[in-house]
Amino acid sequence: DKLVFSYTRAMMSFLLFEPSPKRIAMIGLGGGSLAKYCYRYLPQTEITVVEINPDVIALRNEFAIPADDTRFQVLLGNGAEWVTDTTRRFDVLMVDGFDAAGLPAQLSSQQFYDDCFASLADNGIMVVNLWGSNAHYDEYLERIHNSFAGRVVIVNAEDSLNKIVLAVKNVEFPPSPTKIRHHAKLLCLSHPINFQAKSNRLIRALSDVKSSLA
Repeated sequence: DKLVFSYTRAMMSFLLFEPSPKRIAMIGLGGGSLAKYCYRYLPQTEITVVEINPDVIALRNEFAIPADDTRFQVLLGNGAEWVTDTTRRFDVLMVDGFDAAGLPAQLSSQQFYDDCFASLADNGIMVVNLWGSNAHYDEYLERIHNSFAGRVVIVNAEDSLNKIVLAVKNVEFPPSPTKIRHHAKLLCLSHPINFQAKSNRLIRALSDVKSSLA
């Protein structure tokens, strides 16, 4: 349950907005590092993971992914369809749904991001992993801005071209640096991630957003 890749650690920056989410949904299981991390370090959180590839799910034991229980479950399904059909509302929706060909069109359309917005609880957060060198990166980003009315901030991964997009719903945006630093201080008490450094990076990114909105 250690987050080895910098982009996965960057995706956890959503905790600086909401340190104690009640419900998290994930589209894309992969090796399960994000699922395992959240399961261990957010013990009060319900976690639902949707994975389209049955072969990936079949390897869950080899990757030490927890068994389904009252607060954790892995579902076989199409993430784009699932986010449309689910009646539950999530505090956080994490989208990391790459396949061998890259980012599927159905997980990067305007309709998909609109559906993600609708699936979130009030003040919910969508976290999306994008590849910065993708030829359609600017198009994807514009669609997210459209869905979330510009309440969007981008956090760069430390040692890769991954761009982590945080988009928030119906909340005062951007949050104050004081609030973010307070959350970072609390998170450092129970998490192995250096949230102090993450908070500095997020505050700098949000200051750029604030400047662009002015």
